[in-house]
Amino acid sequence: MIHFVIQSTFVVNLRAKKTEAFPMAYFVDKHSIVRQIWGKSDTILLIFGGAAAEFALSKAVDWLYFTGRLPSDPLGRLFSTVAYARAIVFAEETAALRAIDNITAIHQGVETARGAVIPDWAYRSVLYMLIDYSIRAYEVLERPLTVAERQDAFDVFYRVGKRMNIPDLPQNREQWERMRDEQLQQHLQHSPYTDDLFRQYRKHLGPVRYRLLLEAQILVVPRSVGEMLRFRKISLLHPLIALYKITRRIRIDWLLKELILPGRYKKEIKALDV
Repeated sequence: MIHFVIQSTFVVNLRAKKTEAFPMAYFVDKHSIVRQIWGKSDTILLIFGGAAAEFALSKAVDWLYFTGRLPSDPLGRLFSTVAYARAIVFAEETAALRAIDNITAIHQGVETARGAVIPDWAYRSVLYMLIDYSIRAYEVLERPLTVAERQDAFDVFYRVGKRMNIPDLPQNREQWERMRDEQLQQHLQHSPYTDDLFRQYRKHLGPVRYRLLLEAQILVVPRSVGEMLRFRKISLLHPLIALYKITRRIRIDWLLKELILPGRYKKEIKALDV
């Protein structure tokens, strides 16, 4: 009996040492600022609020209309996209890589169905948006990021782009900033798709929540995007940011979300908080 206990203890200790020697690898480091950004529902919603505005201006927005999912259910599209993003940010590395490969396969399937190829610049534009709005949303709701944290955000999504085999990616953050500015100048335009998408946003959100979306977009989009959409320069939500931060400290921000978010998606929105 004593021999069995000693042997069992040895096996348990050996497994523990193996676990310490070979810790589980994650695609995104546990201490990464990207995990903080993508671990809060309000930050995620602001990221996708800004992206929704810019998507409407993209010269490749017709690809989103080809499947019909975005105009018919923009909120459903939001949560399916968030699910993939979080699978990458919080998953163990092998699972994260599978999620990225699945995204690639989905896009290839759309290309096959349409008999055309999504432009490389369109893939890069989406990647640049994820980097930019991750930084912008966090800084609006939290604090300015350090240079190292901005580099961290770039590194994470750069590795996503490399896994997807997106060509001609920027090799460093400084180059990304230049290419992001060029993308904003070259690949956006106000088109009939722009107006239709905003009509769909209003239809699915209702007039009050749609107004809140617009004000949130004014908070976070680059100046050139705001000008193309004829936004005001200052959001009416700007003076309320400090108040909202206080509600989070005393943990009643959920009450505000209950009031302003569509009821059918409240469960999904609550699940966004890690």
